[in-house]
Amino acid sequence: MYYMYPYPYYRQNGWANVFTLLQQSLYAEGMVCSMSTQMLYNPETKDLKGNTKMHDHLVPASYHRVTASGSAYRLTAGESDPYIITTAISCIKNAQKQDKGVREGLQMMKENANDTWRPFVEQIIKWQDVAESTLAQAKETMQSMNVWESSQS
Repeated sequence: MYYMYPYPYYRQNGWANVFTLLQQSLYAEGMVCSMSTQMLYNPETKDLKGNTKMHDHLVPASYHRVTASGSAYRLTAGESDPYIITTAISCIKNAQKQDKGVREGLQMMKENANDTWRPFVEQIIKWQDVAESTLAQAKETMQSMNVWESSQS
């Protein structure tokens, strides 16, 4: 059963803020995906050590960001099933776990890139920083709303 609340109710309780932060994280993740995948197709960088390892974590991290964002949108729109919140929490946690592997792969890429491609990898790392920081801000916002259970921190 879905209970619809007026939009201002959710805005006051932060769901619109959570959704915006998750969208920003997803946007940055899209840049990481685009730029690192571009390197897989470029003959100069297709075998760069770390890129394949990084993608092994990037794909599930992206999935979890998409799912968390969709959950936050549904809550912003007025849905209230508590399992939507559980889904968002679980996906944020899983994305953060996968981000560790992404970061390890990016560091390996940076260490193995030549002088021509190292600045490009450093730019990817900056986008990853944004993806991680906005995801963390979404988590902090949910904690401030008292919807992030302390046992799940």
